[in-house]
Amino acid sequence: MKKNYFYLPRLRQTCALLAAVLVATALSAPRNDGACADTTKPPTPAGDNIPIPSRTRHPRLLTNHLGMRFVYIKPGTFMMGSPPSERGRKPDEQQHAVTITRGFYLQTTEVTQKQWKALMGPDHIPYFDDCGDECPVDRISWEDAVAFIERLNAREKTDKYRLPTEAEWEYACRAGTGTAFFTGENTRTECVLDPVADRAGWYCANAQGSIHPVARKQPNAWGLYDMHGNLYEWCRDWYGDYPEGPATDPAGPPDGETRVFRGGAWMYLVWHARSAHRRRHEPYFRNKYTGFRVAKTP
Repeated sequence: MKKNYFYLPRLRQTCALLAAVLVATALSAPRNDGACADTTKPPTPAGDNIPIPSRTRHPRLLTNHLGMRFVYIKPGTFMMGSPPSERGRKPDEQQHAVTITRGFYLQTTEVTQKQWKALMGPDHIPYFDDCGDECPVDRISWEDAVAFIERLNAREKTDKYRLPTEAEWEYACRAGTGTAFFTGENTRTECVLDPVADRAGWYCANAQGSIHPVARKQPNAWGLYDMHGNLYEWCRDWYGDYPEGPATDPAGPPDGETRVFRGGAWMYLVWHARSAHRRRHEPYFRNKYTGFRVAKTP
């Protein structure tokens, strides 16, 4: 039988054109396999807090020129205050949902005597002056803390350093937990050794009548030390009643007579060191149980 060679070139051209069309279509179509997944989507943070989605990435740890170390606290929602069943609970701890929409940095320890002297000089004499450079600086008023932060901002030519709000402080202290301490529920309220509180911080039953160098107890899930005990820590807020319902980025009342401090101290009963416990005093008040730690806005 005689072969027809007339159509072979046209057949080859048609096949080549069809192949080109198929390739172009494949290249332009979106791919649904794992190879081209959206790599800009941030990973879901771990922990018990409800995360706020964000595409902004921040370094987990920062260290400034004074050697102050800061850890990034991601946004989230938590229950602020305490349930009626919590041992040592006070009436001003009304439990309510709080959402922190903006992440922030918080110093991993209280400001130490070494850090204070390096920035402010030797004029301030702590009550525990012989405790050493790594002990937290005590006898600090709210006004003293603000003066330190103002000088730190000036030294580093920024305005990012500040005191944490009361809500930020408790959110950071809890680190995703809902118990009285991040280590669990306290079993005692008086000045006796409580194993739950003993792992977390220094208070009257284990402090032996003194403050202690920072970061000697167990850190919480964020990597923060001494949020329970050692020294009370000043917050930015004026003291006031909690809102009746949920709140977003609360910063306390616009004015007042007393400022909030949190966390308990070396000379106080175990219930003072609970995550939800609140105390207040005039901004000029200082004592051997008051100190602070610094926050920083990213």
